[in-house]
Amino acid sequence: MNLKQFLILLLISVGFVSCNNLVAPSQVSRAEVKGMVNDSETLLIDVRIPKEFAEETVEGAINIPLATIEDNLDLFKNKKQIIIFCNSGRQSNLAIELLKKKGITNVYNGKNVQNVEAIKNEQK
Repeated sequence: MNLKQFLILLLISVGFVSCNNLVAPSQVSRAEVKGMVNDSETLLIDVRIPKEFAEETVEGAINIPLATIEDNLDLFKNKKQIIIFCNSGRQSNLAIELLKKKGITNVYNGKNVQNVEAIKNEQK
């Protein structure tokens, strides 16, 4: 094996190890999310930019843009549960991964504004 082949193999191995260390977003059923969304102790976080939040959000949600999640870690501590949402679920996934790496594990993906709003408006 020459040096080039060794380096390629090493990079591939590092890539596999890195991927295995990613924190997966919590997978819960729609019924579980519905129960959390309708629980007054649940913190609803909209991670979109302030302009998008001002245009439309879920009643009771607060805006903490994804870029400022790390600056607001104290807000997440001692919360029963946290539902995070955005436009498509991509930013909320990133926020959840970041929070879990910081030791905050009671976070769940509401996916997008429309989904959380629909859940909130469903008959109990």
